[in-house]
Amino acid sequence: MSWTPSSWREFPIKQQPTYPDQKSLKEVEATLSKYPPLIFAGEARTLKEKLAKAGRGEAFLLQGGDCAESFADFNSANIKNLFKLMLQMNMVLMYATGKPIVKVGRIAGQFAKPRSSDLETIDGVSLPSYRGDIINGIEFTEEARVPNPHNMIKAYNQGSATLNLVRAFARGGLADLNKVHQWNLEFIRDHELGQKYDELSKKIDNSMKFMAACGLTSDITPQLHQTTLFTSHEALLLNYEEAMTRKDETDNKWYDCSAHMLWIGDRTRDLSQAHIEYFRGINNPIGCKVGPTMGEDELIELIDALNPENEEGRLNLIVRMGASKIKEYFPKLLKRVKDEGKNVVWSCDPMHGNVEKTDNGFKTRNFDNILSEVEQFFEIHKEMGTIAGGIHLEMTGNDVTECTGSTSCAITSQDLASRYHTQCDPRLNASQALELAFMLGDMINE
Repeated sequence: MSWTPSSWREFPIKQQPTYPDQKSLKEVEATLSKYPPLIFAGEARTLKEKLAKAGRGEAFLLQGGDCAESFADFNSANIKNLFKLMLQMNMVLMYATGKPIVKVGRIAGQFAKPRSSDLETIDGVSLPSYRGDIINGIEFTEEARVPNPHNMIKAYNQGSATLNLVRAFARGGLADLNKVHQWNLEFIRDHELGQKYDELSKKIDNSMKFMAACGLTSDITPQLHQTTLFTSHEALLLNYEEAMTRKDETDNKWYDCSAHMLWIGDRTRDLSQAHIEYFRGINNPIGCKVGPTMGEDELIELIDALNPENEEGRLNLIVRMGASKIKEYFPKLLKRVKDEGKNVVWSCDPMHGNVEKTDNGFKTRNFDNILSEVEQFFEIHKEMGTIAGGIHLEMTGNDVTECTGSTSCAITSQDLASRYHTQCDPRLNASQALELAFMLGDMINE
C-alpha cells in the first residue's frame, strides 16, 4: 500500500479519542494543516546525523522533560527551569565523558498520554479517562472529559510559544559557557549536590579563562555561546500529527513538523495498526518504546518496517523494562538486533517500568529502582559489546515531590503530598535528575 499522511486512517488504531463533533474535528484539522510548521525539515535531518553519532558511541543522547505538558502550568519559569536543568545535565555528562551530548526535550508537544483504561472511576462514578490536554480536561467532570478538537489549536499555540522561548534561550546567551554558575537552580544551590555542581563549574571557568587567553572567546566562537535543544513527543494523536505533516522542497520527502523527533509508545506499536503505518512514511528520526512484552521476531519486523534502509540515526529504541525485568528480557533482544546487523540507537527509559503505588494512594517511582535499571542497561551493553546510546527521563526543573528516594533530597512516601504536581506520571525533580546525571557520567566512563 502506498503511503500518504492520511493512509493510517485505513488501519485499526488504539488509544484514540472518540470526538462527538466530527464537523469541528475536520475544521480544526484543516486549519492546522495551513499553519506554519513548528520545526523545519533541515533541523530534523541535523538531529538524525547527531543520533547516528550516538548510535556509534561518538555522542550521547539526553532526552527528558515533562510526563505530560499542561495548559494550566504553561509559563516561562517552568520552561526556563527545565532548560537550565538540561544544560546542567549536559555539562555534567559532557565533562565526564568527553563526548558531545545530544539534548532532546519532551517539550513543545508532549500533550497526549496513553491510558491503561478507557474509563476512570471515582466514588462509583465512571467517566472517560483523561488523555492529555490536547484531547480533554483533567477535571473529573462530564464536560471536561469530552474530547475537544479545539484543544489541538491550543496545543499548537503553546508549542509554538515554547519553541520560541527555547530558541531564544539557546541562541540569546543563557547557554553561554561563561554562565555555568547561573544554571544552578536556586533550590539546589545550597545542597551538597549544588556544591558539587559548583565545583565542576569552577573547573569549566578555569578552562574558559585558558581558552580566552588563547584568543578563543564566546564572542567569536558560537559553540561556546549557543546550544541546540531539539523537541520530541509521543505522536499518539494522529489527527494532530497528520495535520502537521509537510513535504519538504529540499528532498521531496514528508516530515512531521510538530517536533524534531517523534516516538511510538509501548501500547501502540502493533505492526498491523495505524501508528506504525503513519511512522513508516515520515522522515524525522523516530523512537519506539521496547517493553518486556516485545518478542525478538516482532522487534526485527518492527525495525524493518520503520527503518527498511537500515539508516543510521533513524530509529531510537527506547528500552523500558523495569529494574526487575531488564536482565531477563533485554539481553536476548539486544543480541538478536546485533546479530541481524541493524543500525539503531539504544536508549534507556528507567521510568515507565518502575511505577508503584504507595499506601497513601500516590503513584510514584523509587530512585533506587530507576538507578538500578540504568546500571543494568549499561552492564548488559558492556557484556554484549554494544553501545548504550542514551537516556530517556520524565523530569522537571521544579522542586516537586513525586519520586521517592535519592541521597540529594530523600523523599519518602509521606512527603509526596507536599508538592505532587504532575498531570499523569511521577517525575524526577531537578535534584534527583542532576544526581542521576553525575552517576551516569561515572557509568559511561566505566
